[in-house]
Amino acid sequence: MSDPQVITFGCRLNSFESEIIKEHAQKATQNNKDDETIIFNTCAVTAEAQRQARQSIRRARRENPNARIIVTGCAAQVDADSFGNMEEVDLVLGNEEKLQAKAYDPAPFGLNESQKVLVNDIMSVTQTAPQLIDGFGERSRAFVQIQTGCDHRCTFCIIPFGRGNSRSVPAGEVIAQISRLVENGYKEVVLTGVDITSYGPDLPGNLTFGILVQKILTQVPNLKRLRISSIDSVEVDDPLLEAITSETRLMPHLHLSLQAGDNMILKRMKRRHLREHSIKFCNDMKATRPDIIFGADLIAGFPTETDAMFANTLALIDECDLTYLHIFPYSVRPGTPAARMPQVDGSTIKERAKILRQAGEQKLSAFLNSQIGKTCSALIETSQTARSQQFAPIKLNQTPHTIVPGTIADIKITGIQDQLLQGDLC
Repeated sequence: MSDPQVITFGCRLNSFESEIIKEHAQKATQNNKDDETIIFNTCAVTAEAQRQARQSIRRARRENPNARIIVTGCAAQVDADSFGNMEEVDLVLGNEEKLQAKAYDPAPFGLNESQKVLVNDIMSVTQTAPQLIDGFGERSRAFVQIQTGCDHRCTFCIIPFGRGNSRSVPAGEVIAQISRLVENGYKEVVLTGVDITSYGPDLPGNLTFGILVQKILTQVPNLKRLRISSIDSVEVDDPLLEAITSETRLMPHLHLSLQAGDNMILKRMKRRHLREHSIKFCNDMKATRPDIIFGADLIAGFPTETDAMFANTLALIDECDLTYLHIFPYSVRPGTPAARMPQVDGSTIKERAKILRQAGEQKLSAFLNSQIGKTCSALIETSQTARSQQFAPIKLNQTPHTIVPGTIADIKITGIQDQLLQGDLC
């Protein structure tokens, strides 16, 4: 019997949940030596993400004709019937069901062989149970879920319908899991969720994301490095600002959910910030913590976007000094308000996305070049690679046998090759 395969699409939260899925599936299949299971943890953020998932599922069936194929994740949640109608698929699980161990039994939840879709109403879920993991397949860093779901309704986004409303994991459970991971040797932890800056209102005690971060840093003193995943800068509170600007264990790399740099487009997206807010936030952060760098999500070709509106988004890359860009060509998500707006021509969307990516590559190259000659503290990922505090990828010039993934070492940066820093262990 081979261990169940879990193929992950999309965000860091999916990566975290795939570890939960893998544990559950291994336990469910350990007594069945004939069971070969492949699980697809899908993403629904774009139509392309769903197309890639379907393509991967069909390929998996061709290459593994006897395997049990399970499909879950956001695409399965919002489009369950279409995945259930695929002849290659044996079982479809919703986002809530996928985290339950009994879902991976040969007859999950008592379903018979003719039933293959198990997806409940995600909006009816009011709590998020803490999911505890002692270790990860990737030994260098660990992900910890603090929240899932989203209460906002951006006009382009389908994710709230895949994840439900915002639900927070109690702070004590978060801290307990991080403590366990540190005891098991992890030096770096990434806090993840769907909308992590919305953390806390559904819990007692007036908790916020900033307060949670401060609690983690105070109550887990042996944690060497803490990272936070994508945030809405307009929702950053004073405790989080204080942690970002004064706590060196909180890594100087923030990924911002900006989406656009034009105020009219931001309003039509139903975002909660204007371009001026983004620029001020980035400038303020740079002034108080000069080593900080920013990544950002940007959408090219949102409905009604004119050339002038696009130019404002392009200019935002320089005005916010953005280094790592995730560029999304606008993708119609059926059922969202943006799908009913006047659409931009597909070729224009493609060209604008290309321009944004090129601008991002130039900014990344400039940052990487600025690191040559410097010595940085980096987390060793493999015998050949590491990540700096700003999350820059580093290829090691030498690969000593004594190097251990997950350790932290000083590296002297000597050059760049293929958008990777090169360096020597000090």
